[in-house]
Amino acid sequence: MKCMKTFLMLAMLVALALTASATPSTEDEMVVAGDDETFDVPHRDDEKQTSLRGSSRFLAQNPRASMTCDKYPRVCHTKGSPGPDCCKKRCVNVTTDKLNCGVCGKKCKFSEICCKGQCVNPRSNKKHCGGCNNKCKKRSSCTYGMCSYA
Repeated sequence: MKCMKTFLMLAMLVALALTASATPSTEDEMVVAGDDETFDVPHRDDEKQTSLRGSSRFLAQNPRASMTCDKYPRVCHTKGSPGPDCCKKRCVNVTTDKLNCGVCGKKCKFSEICCKGQCVNPRSNKKHCGGCNNKCKKRSSCTYGMCSYA
C-alpha cells in the first residue's frame, strides 16, 4: 500500500513538471540558428488569434428588443403567429390552447384537451370523441376515444 502511495505521488510530480515546462514564457525569446543569425520569436500578444473557439458573429451582435404582445397587440395578428390572443406576453389561441382554454390562465386537466374554448375529455365526450369536433353518430357512445367501441 505504501508503494502505491509513493508511485501516485511520483506520477503527480511528473505531471506537474510536464505542465510547468509546457507553459510559454511571457518574454520575447531569441532563437539562435547558427552562423551568427538570430531570429525574433514573437511575443504572445503580437500573434494573431487563429483560434476556432472565438466568439461567433451571432453572439457578438447586439440583441434586438423583442416585440411582445402586451406592448404591441398587433403582433399576434401577423402571419405565422401561434394565435390572435395575448396571454402573459405570449400570443396564444384560447380556443385550442390547453394552458389558456377559453380565457387566459384557465388550464385543462391532464386528460383533457381544449376544443372551442372548453376543456373536454376526448375519451368520453360525444361531440369531441378522440379529438376536437369528432361527433359520434346518434345512438352511439364515445368510449376510449372511439365511437361505438363495443
